[in-house]
Amino acid sequence: MLSKLKTATGKDLKVRYSVVVGEEADNGESVKKPKMFTDLRRDARQDYDSGSRLNKRYTFDSFVEGSNNQLAKAASVSVADSPGQTSFNPLVIYGGVGLGKTHLLQAIGNKVLQRSPTPRVHYTTSEKFTIDFISAIQNNNSSTFSERHRNVETLLVDDIQFFQKKEQTQEQFFHTFNDLYQRGKQVVLTTDRHPSELYGLKDRLLSRFQSGLIVDIQAPNLETRIAILQKKAEEDKLEIPYEITELIATNIRGNIREMEGALIKLLAYSSLSHSDITMPLAKRALRETLGRSGTKTVSIDDVIQSVSEAMDVPEKKLIGRGRKMEVAGARQVAMYLSREIVGTSLENIGLHFGGRDHSTVIHACRAVKEKMKEKSDLRRRVDGIRSQLEF
Repeated sequence: MLSKLKTATGKDLKVRYSVVVGEEADNGESVKKPKMFTDLRRDARQDYDSGSRLNKRYTFDSFVEGSNNQLAKAASVSVADSPGQTSFNPLVIYGGVGLGKTHLLQAIGNKVLQRSPTPRVHYTTSEKFTIDFISAIQNNNSSTFSERHRNVETLLVDDIQFFQKKEQTQEQFFHTFNDLYQRGKQVVLTTDRHPSELYGLKDRLLSRFQSGLIVDIQAPNLETRIAILQKKAEEDKLEIPYEITELIATNIRGNIREMEGALIKLLAYSSLSHSDITMPLAKRALRETLGRSGTKTVSIDDVIQSVSEAMDVPEKKLIGRGRKMEVAGARQVAMYLSREIVGTSLENIGLHFGGRDHSTVIHACRAVKEKMKEKSDLRRRVDGIRSQLEF
């Protein structure tokens, strides 16, 4: 354009231009102002309490409760209300990666800080405890280290599985634990497996871990996963269509952090491309994330086949009208897993099981959930079928 103007005028010219940004673009005189998400890279430092090392965002109010974590949350609330005064000492919370153990652990600390006028809460990880202990030895400063971890009302230690095979660290923690316990102070621990499976820990330390209450957190079901994503969007004051949270929750089943990471990626994609969050955009933005989530496409027929093999009930009987206890029980498990894994509608599940209505499917899902709470053998069997289907 500049060269053509020079040719036409025979003079050296300079062209200055600007873009007028406005809310409306319909008149052709302005570019529509893009919608931006300003909170994608908030300053995380404001969320932390420097004294206790707690993240202020980890509270009981922000924790989404489901059937997978009800007992763990109830025990955590009880401990936070009366630290050191219940039989839940120590409280050990175990479960897989990204299921909310750290959230509950820090929620306990934040609740204690909120309730007590002069609280002394200390949060650490087993790795940080080990590093600080080694540093204390090297600097001949063991007394300061001991005081930091023992001069507290509540000690919170994350990921104690990393104490395995670290004998000196275990010895130090054993004495720290004993000192706190004998003075009626609260200890809360998290680990990725049941303490009895923590090989490489000294027996006397294991016995201390098992002397209080041990609770587990399981992978959340579909409804809980959706609720977690909706809660996250609500906290960040974002409007995410339900079908998009359902898309993420259906495809990422085992890890809450991975779900939240997918949500952040979607928001970033929407912000940087100046686009509204729609289903086509979500599928484009999350194509790689959902593809590597470790899940595979599972149909209701796949569920029926797996349940049939695992529970030794013919497929025809699973979808038939038989009411024998073993057949009806297996059918309920198949309906439950269809809802949990396939994530399709209640009506569609009912159609696959002899044209039953949605209320029958709801009843089956509730019945299986209740039975799994009471019967550990059933829970293990259902978990085994789920693992086979998903992986």
